[in-house]
Amino acid sequence: MTLLDFPGVVACTVFLGGCDFRCPFCHNFELIDGTAQPIMDDGELISFLESRKGLIEGVAITGGEPCLHSDLPELINKIRAVGYKVKLDTNGYHPEMLKRILDEKLVDYVAMDIKNSEEKYALTCGIEAIDFEKIKKSMSYLMTGDTDYEFRTTVISELHSEDDFEKIGEMIKGAKRYFLQRFTDRETVPYGNLSAPSFDEMYKYAEIMKKYIPETQLRGVE
Repeated sequence: MTLLDFPGVVACTVFLGGCDFRCPFCHNFELIDGTAQPIMDDGELISFLESRKGLIEGVAITGGEPCLHSDLPELINKIRAVGYKVKLDTNGYHPEMLKRILDEKLVDYVAMDIKNSEEKYALTCGIEAIDFEKIKKSMSYLMTGDTDYEFRTTVISELHSEDDFEKIGEMIKGAKRYFLQRFTDRETVPYGNLSAPSFDEMYKYAEIMKKYIPETQLRGVE
């Protein structure tokens, strides 16, 4: 159960395995490299949700990268048929799947990661090269669509600078809302020697983003 992952909704979180990125700061890398084995299939998930009616209102689907899975719309429809709202977390690298989900109005909320400025995107994703047009398409689908959404960035000292946030701001100027999430280390993070920005830096980055997106907020900064 989570009160944080689906804004305004008491929800549970469903993790799907697999991802096309290898972000060095990933908290769920065991879902990416295959060391985490599935604990339930679709049928068991639906049975679980049936048993939680009245206790939770929504399901947050995350990963890994859920949009890798061709049967994602079918899974969402099964969840909705039980009576739950659905939120989708995505890295935005599968715009065709995202567009289908938005066009068919399958989800109530989408959170898309904005990893970094364009020139540092592949580095931040832990891959050699990236087709950034896919990212831009997903941004556009969300910003011009009817589905509620947010953009968000996990901020790492070694990967982000003030200049990056100026460029991110230009990239998603006019977006509905934006969150900066302060990196926190844990045992499942695949690479060491990464650190969180100071609180002062986080506030400074947020002020930069507010020039472009007035509804800019901080997460993980108490």
